[in-house]
Amino acid sequence: MIHIKSTNWVLSSAAALIVLLPMTDAQAQDTDVTPLAVTIDGLAIDGEEYRSVTITSETPLSIQFSEPVARECLRGSQNQSSAHFGRNGPLTDREFAMATTAWSYFESGYQPETGLVNSVGSFPSTTLWDTASYVSALVAAYELCVIDKRAFDDRATRLLNTLRNLPLYRGEAPNKVYNAATGEMVDYTNQPGEIGMSANDIGRLLVWLQILKERHPHLANGVDNVPMRWNFCNLINDEGRMFGSFTQSDGSIRYVQEGRLGYEEYAAKGFALWGFEVNRAMSPEPLDYIEIFGVRVPFDGRDPRVFKNQNYVLTEGYILDGLEMGWDLPTDQTNDGMTASNGWRAEFANRIYLVQQRRFEQTGIVTARSEHQVEGRPYFVYDSIFADGYPWNTLDPTGEYQPDRAAISTKAAVGLWALWDTPYTDLLFETVADLSVPDRGFYEGLYENGNGFIPLQTANNNGIILAALLYKVQGPILQHVNQNTQVWDTAFMGTDIRDNKCHPNRLVEEVPCCACAIHNKIAPVIPIEEFRYCRPVVGGSEVSATDCSTEEHNLKFPQVRQVLPSSCPVPASDP
Repeated sequence: MIHIKSTNWVLSSAAALIVLLPMTDAQAQDTDVTPLAVTIDGLAIDGEEYRSVTITSETPLSIQFSEPVARECLRGSQNQSSAHFGRNGPLTDREFAMATTAWSYFESGYQPETGLVNSVGSFPSTTLWDTASYVSALVAAYELCVIDKRAFDDRATRLLNTLRNLPLYRGEAPNKVYNAATGEMVDYTNQPGEIGMSANDIGRLLVWLQILKERHPHLANGVDNVPMRWNFCNLINDEGRMFGSFTQSDGSIRYVQEGRLGYEEYAAKGFALWGFEVNRAMSPEPLDYIEIFGVRVPFDGRDPRVFKNQNYVLTEGYILDGLEMGWDLPTDQTNDGMTASNGWRAEFANRIYLVQQRRFEQTGIVTARSEHQVEGRPYFVYDSIFADGYPWNTLDPTGEYQPDRAAISTKAAVGLWALWDTPYTDLLFETVADLSVPDRGFYEGLYENGNGFIPLQTANNNGIILAALLYKVQGPILQHVNQNTQVWDTAFMGTDIRDNKCHPNRLVEEVPCCACAIHNKIAPVIPIEEFRYCRPVVGGSEVSATDCSTEEHNLKFPQVRQVLPSSCPVPASDP
């Protein structure tokens, strides 16, 4: 610490240089002149420590400092798992700079009145999906020491206040789009209007609200009060499937099943984390496969011509599941980063990664595909691995083929890099690591055809990048550490409010009668024979996965060994 003991010197500082300059006559007239000196507290010289050192001089004095010693960030290490899939370890200086750059998007796009952040650039509009990406950025920026707790708490409480008081679509649940500056319901052009609900977007936000209250119990009460207002009766049906809605031209509401393989199961986990029964939505059935470059790629088996919903195979749903939940079941609270209890998700994720590496190996095209924004029409594309009967099919929301919009997605590249430690993901990292503006965040991606980068920054892209960097340090971001009683579970008990809104009753257990008990074990939907890149672990109601690799494991499946019982009752004799 430096103190000026003389009042006729002025301390000026620039970078690491501090200069003592004589005061002006006007400044000197207002002070009592004392000996010219500067005092430095807490100084060590040649190993000897001194309480203070005073330096005096009759002429201007300059003091040159070395580079400041960087403070060690301990937040991440406090929650670090012992080991996890992919890359492990603290951030390098370059990676920390990337985290700072990604966070800069949430500085430039921040709306202080609402606590929301713009989805794309300076356009003041947002969705729940992008708001979840902002929460991921907020959690990661704090854990990685990009921001301090004061900034974290200020932003988190502003956001929760807005989410708690959002106007709801037809009084049920959040609208698909909101004005980020005002918090009002709008359409996709940011004009006032109620356009519908997205179960996928709500599910993703529920994942991050759960992460927020697990990691920060002091916010849990505020977090629980957000979904407590929502009515889930039309979002989840009795069979455990998710439904969204949209407003038809005549003003009526139409509810439609929402989600396809990859995204549907990920979003369903968000609902399951809060106690909702969504088993059908979490199941991969119906399921089909297409072989691309020798990899059996899974895709949703529902016919788009019948269900009016395209079956895009994309990277994002699988990497989000890996980064945020380690491909675990929502009920898994072991915090084991090396075993994916939702095993088929890890198996399929390895295939999604590997087929993109194989495309590069066979064609030379660096590949990391996901949906992304584009400048100008069509504004948005689904950059698929497989869709509409064709591999590497880039489609806009109308189904129009847009091959010139195919790109190396920045969020997909960094997400794959975090989850798979391979030479190919090193190449992906180098492709996008500097694709940014320091005070605006990362660009969406780099066009495959050589037309340069996509000149747009988004909340989703930068939020996922921050989550991927945090995953490297800590492993799966959802860590079950908050054992406190939850308001979500206790509120309105003994009333009909929970039933009226179709909220789960986790403090009420239905005990089945013995006549209804299931005696036959149900076979898993994805049999263990399908596990080629992860080793299956049999146990419980699901097949877990471990030893995941981009090479087929060729390991023998565990066989059940039959043994004689330790005792055997004597058969009853005939009378």
